[in-house]
Amino acid sequence: MVEQAALRDGRTAVVDEQADVVVVGAGVAGLVAARELGRRGLRTVVLEARDRMGGRTWTDHRLGRDLEIGGTWLHWVQPHAWAEVTRYGLDVTRGPRSEETYWLAGDEVRRGNLDDFMRLIDPGMTRLLADTMKWIPRPDAPLTVPELADVDRLNLQEVLDRLELSVDERNANEAAWVGHFNAPLSTCAYTAAMRWTAATAGSWHLMHEASAIFRLVGGTRSLVEAIAADADAEIRLNSPVHSVRHDARGAEITYGAGRTIGARRVVITVPQNTLHQLDIAPALPENKIHPSVEKTASRGAKAWIRVRGPIKPFFAYSSQHHPLSVVRTEYLGDDDAVLVAFGADATRIDVNDPQAVSAALKVWRDDLEVLEVGGHDWMADPYSQETWLIQQPGQLTRYLRDQQENTGVLHFASSDYANIWAGFIDGAVESGTRVGRHIRSELTEAPAAH
Repeated sequence: MVEQAALRDGRTAVVDEQADVVVVGAGVAGLVAARELGRRGLRTVVLEARDRMGGRTWTDHRLGRDLEIGGTWLHWVQPHAWAEVTRYGLDVTRGPRSEETYWLAGDEVRRGNLDDFMRLIDPGMTRLLADTMKWIPRPDAPLTVPELADVDRLNLQEVLDRLELSVDERNANEAAWVGHFNAPLSTCAYTAAMRWTAATAGSWHLMHEASAIFRLVGGTRSLVEAIAADADAEIRLNSPVHSVRHDARGAEITYGAGRTIGARRVVITVPQNTLHQLDIAPALPENKIHPSVEKTASRGAKAWIRVRGPIKPFFAYSSQHHPLSVVRTEYLGDDDAVLVAFGADATRIDVNDPQAVSAALKVWRDDLEVLEVGGHDWMADPYSQETWLIQQPGQLTRYLRDQQENTGVLHFASSDYANIWAGFIDGAVESGTRVGRHIRSELTEAPAAH
């Protein structure tokens, strides 16, 4: 059906259809927003550029198993994600417990158990994060302390360097943070480390557990599919958005093969790094565009590696200067095992090259026979261009409030814009829920356009 939509200058343009809300992106934030809007009777259409839902949360069958190519772990201290687990009755499990741990002291490989490694990093972690609750007493309101802007200028590397740790401790602490942050530490805001730790009331041990242990039995796919099935919304895959034209009365969105749809409100859920590439007119405010142009700090690699078994489950840490900084056993079979590994910079290793991955593993041990590898270059993915959010110094205090604000009829939902667990599935649920609530309130008070 062809309809008309009002434009900014009072003219009307022919559109193919009209909706109450158009959601750009079918990641977790977009699906949650669509669910919250559709259940209130608002006609909601989700436009997704990819041929799948989930965004940076992606379960794919590779190496003989369902593997998390994107987001993986969640925890009961992540309130929004855990509410979804409870809502849909999803089962949670964990990978095998490590029986061996390897780490580097300079170029020398040390070997022990995970408790040995945790004891090694504890003094540095404790000192690094000692003031967390002073600067971020409420993780749900991370900008409460005005003076945080002064601390936000620091990068994580310079704060670690001030601790003057031994070679063993420095390498171990750096490698642990690269596993968390997926980026060179000199590009990462120190406040990012405090935000993660504030979310666990100042406990770095609990933060470490919450970000790296527990996963869904059915994969993150099970959560994505449950939210989508619960959303009274039309989800259109292979529908990239080409332009958004908006004014006080609504918006016109062009997508796919030149189709247009009018909407009273639009929810934009694209990652921070790609926002500035969207054709939006009138243009977005500078404090939305600037962080997108600056980019996030996170630019690392995630690799899945199938090796010949049997092996004992292990953890291994090198340093941020190695192609792979952290490796762990995630699945054990009778005659194989699947490892997951992370590196600070995606340009240092091709996660789909078995020889490159095999060479990277030899930093710790030369007895692993690599059978297959798999991964995804999120930095080269045109619809992400980042992994999970880690902000650069200054971005939190300069931009977060503006990133969360709507621009007229345009609203913004993304894990990148969350308060508590930014960069996590939990943050996506939080952000999508918040935007859904705001739009429901606006459209309940505003009469529908005819």
